[in-house]
Amino acid sequence: MTQKATITPIKSLHGRIIPPGDKSISHRALMLGALAQGKTVIRGLLRGEDCLCTLKALQAMGIAIEDQGDEVIVHGGGLWGLKEPEDVLDMGNSGTSTRLLTGILACQSFFSVLTGDSSLRRRPMNRVIEPLRLMGAQIWGRGGGNYAPLAINGKVELQPIQFKLKQSSAQVKSALLLAGLYAGGVTQVLEPHPSRDHTERMLKAMGANIYREDSTVILEGQPTLQGLEIDVPGDFSSAAFFIAAALIVPDAELTIERVGLNPTRIGFLEAVQQMGGQIEIVREYRVGEEPVGDLWVKSSHLKGINIEGEMVPRMIDEFPIFAVLAAVAEGETVIRQAAELRVKESDRIGRLAAELRKAGVKVEEYEDGMVISGGTHFKGANFTSHGDHRLAMSMAIGALIAKKDSHIEDVACVQTSFPGFFDLLAGLTGQEIPVT
Repeated sequence: MTQKATITPIKSLHGRIIPPGDKSISHRALMLGALAQGKTVIRGLLRGEDCLCTLKALQAMGIAIEDQGDEVIVHGGGLWGLKEPEDVLDMGNSGTSTRLLTGILACQSFFSVLTGDSSLRRRPMNRVIEPLRLMGAQIWGRGGGNYAPLAINGKVELQPIQFKLKQSSAQVKSALLLAGLYAGGVTQVLEPHPSRDHTERMLKAMGANIYREDSTVILEGQPTLQGLEIDVPGDFSSAAFFIAAALIVPDAELTIERVGLNPTRIGFLEAVQQMGGQIEIVREYRVGEEPVGDLWVKSSHLKGINIEGEMVPRMIDEFPIFAVLAAVAEGETVIRQAAELRVKESDRIGRLAAELRKAGVKVEEYEDGMVISGGTHFKGANFTSHGDHRLAMSMAIGALIAKKDSHIEDVACVQTSFPGFFDLLAGLTGQEIPVT
């Protein structure tokens, strides 16, 4: 059953919020906690549908996980502590779960199958499968291994690899590093631009010998990982929606607390500053291995900018909400070298362009990006999410400054990454947001 949200325009926005736990870190905390020796205690775990798919898959492979409310305790069994699942592992809509677990499962002594919903089964997997096969992995799937369901006949020890990524991808890099844990040697992953490095930070904290030399991440195989306590910071990608709201709503001032500020994740923040956005980091500190801070954001007059190259992987999840800012900003915004957006939860270039046009925005679409003519008054419309959580939330933020109510079809997908998004937005705006 699909759900529809109705957004009523607002004239001001004030308050303080704490975003939910970081999705990327939550996935990795569960997986690496399962591969470590002893207990890993996770505080602030995101309980979105994607992360719950990872949790359930690990439980299906014999990992004991206690949910104590404020804390989730993972009882790790070491690198070879997983057991053969009795059934197919359903990853739902989670590409992160699928790609990272493929790296782990390729090295086990058992057979496993990964599948997911219709959207996940359309997302390409070959860029993970290809290098894993070079390491000796036995993996099959539809389209020559490019699409789930994926059948994996695990091998206990793969060969180490030196692999150069054609385009930066934290998911591909992480899958190879997770497989490299089992290899009897040194695995090296070269990336054209730095992508999010949560996997490397967490592996190092757990005792792995992992380091970076220029553009290469180097990992020594077969370490003994030790469980630890992990405090998950607020998800910057989730905070981005509220950053955008505070920038475009006329009378707005917002403080967003305890946000993860990993340098590989905050391209959106830097892009907003380039556009002339009033945003400041008012307090910085560390939570475990991750830099964290509080953000202050205020209504701003924005100007269009160009985004390409190394900025793309550093804001890959924020492009839908960035496009909303570009629509409001003065002048033209150009996004190029972002073909990765075509293969996210939806075709985020084609689908995003279609929804922006409903709002009266002029968009020129390219294979690897788009050009958005700004200065548009964002019009209320009947939007659809196309099953993409970030598209749904982006249209909801844009609808705050329209002149009439907007309706967004199929918003149940928001549960994958941001449970409670509409409740939090309603609390800030002071008005009910019907979701029916």
